[in-house]
Amino acid sequence: MTGSTLEVSALDVRFGGVQALAGVSFGVPEGAVVSLIGPNGAGKTTAFNAITGYLAPTAGTVTFAGEPIAGLRPHQVARRGLVRTFQKTSLFAQVTVGENVLMGLHLRGASRLGAILLDLRRVRAEEARLREAAEEVMAFVGIAHRREELAASLPYGEQRLLELAIALAARPRMLLLDEPASGMNPAEKESTMRLIGRIRDQGITVFLVEHDMRLVMGISDRVLVLNHGQLIAQGSPAEVRRDPAVIQAYLGGEGAGAPA
Repeated sequence: MTGSTLEVSALDVRFGGVQALAGVSFGVPEGAVVSLIGPNGAGKTTAFNAITGYLAPTAGTVTFAGEPIAGLRPHQVARRGLVRTFQKTSLFAQVTVGENVLMGLHLRGASRLGAILLDLRRVRAEEARLREAAEEVMAFVGIAHRREELAASLPYGEQRLLELAIALAARPRMLLLDEPASGMNPAEKESTMRLIGRIRDQGITVFLVEHDMRLVMGISDRVLVLNHGQLIAQGSPAEVRRDPAVIQAYLGGEGAGAPA
């Protein structure tokens, strides 16, 4: 791991009189898997939304790859290489798996209207290139055999994989995953853990929100802990597991250990 790909400094988010995030600061090192955890309502998804342009911060800065991104719209953030998935699947349900992934490739398409009108051969060549790229992404996540099926017909676990494939199709420098294992059975969660490791091996930084502590502790290089909108702990999985503030947040001070 080298320097931080993502830097969040003194981030505040308020909804009327409610302070959802209060002075949150952290960095996500390049090439790492970093997890953001915390009890329900801690502010995890709010932080993701503020980082990726779905929510305007009240105060603070967000820097990605050395450039400020707070205030940019979601598609502008994505074009800079920071791409996210959502807590609930967000797919084009009535088109095929392959077509869904092709839609995710739009950030990589180079053809413009002038090219379409003046050089159809170039457009056809690009379309072939994008279809080849879509095949590679589907094979990587393990859904290539579903390419001709409607997205709506997939089992839930494979819908989650398709959403991940759409995000990967944009060739992100950093991937933000909002509860990637939500609703999965134990076997699917194990497969997701391995897939996240393979994504990191491709040189993509991974930043995720997740409630499954076994997955978090098994895959993360670093763990950040939010509670009531404040960052209360950060460190390696082993350090966070032993942190008294984390134990208090999750167990009310009654247990002898933190999330396992």
